[in-house]
Amino acid sequence: MTDTIRVMIERGPKGKNVVACAIDWPGWSRGAKTEDAALEVLSSYRERYRPVAKLAGLEPEFDAATTLDIVERMEGTGSTDFWGISWRTSSFETAPMSEGELERKLTLLQACWAFFDGVAGRVSPEMRKGPRGGGRSRDQMISHTRVTEIDQMSVKLGVKTPFEQIRSEDGLREHREAYLAAFREYNAAGRTARSWSLPFLLRHTSYHLMDHAWEMEDKSLT
Repeated sequence: MTDTIRVMIERGPKGKNVVACAIDWPGWSRGAKTEDAALEVLSSYRERYRPVAKLAGLEPEFDAATTLDIVERMEGTGSTDFWGISWRTSSFETAPMSEGELERKLTLLQACWAFFDGVAGRVSPEMRKGPRGGGRSRDQMISHTRVTEIDQMSVKLGVKTPFEQIRSEDGLREHREAYLAAFREYNAAGRTARSWSLPFLLRHTSYHLMDHAWEMEDKSLT
């Protein structure tokens, strides 16, 4: 265990948005207009991310890490400026992962799935309207999150899940099992996810789940 949380700072090329990512805790990433603000928002979401660490069985490790340690600052892409989210691979995410690191991060990805499903099961069907999310309902948010995963993420590892498959619980479970297996296969072979590294793909998948889970929590009418 360590008492620090490694953080990567990614600044958009035009300086419109800055993202702070906890690179060892996939899904814990927040953006703002300045570096200080991004770090402040990341810190404020610590308790909101803690259930994920708990679901992963990593609660003691998470609680022991109390200090944010900026280990890298880098320039992002135009999407960093536009969306306010990370689109660059950290220098700590370029090499194949050790088996232990991979399994730890896959456990956290599974915890992000479980957290997302739990939120989806308890929020209101209709969501509070607002600029973020385009006014989507709960079911539209669920569909968007899962479809994006199969269209833009798992396909990078050769997992081509039909949309209809994820409509059922069994089909969704099969998709996720195939995605996890592909991560293990690609990492063992030293392969990348097309132009993305495996750690970045895993981090981005987790981020997308958590971002929309928190959005549903914030916009729920109950």
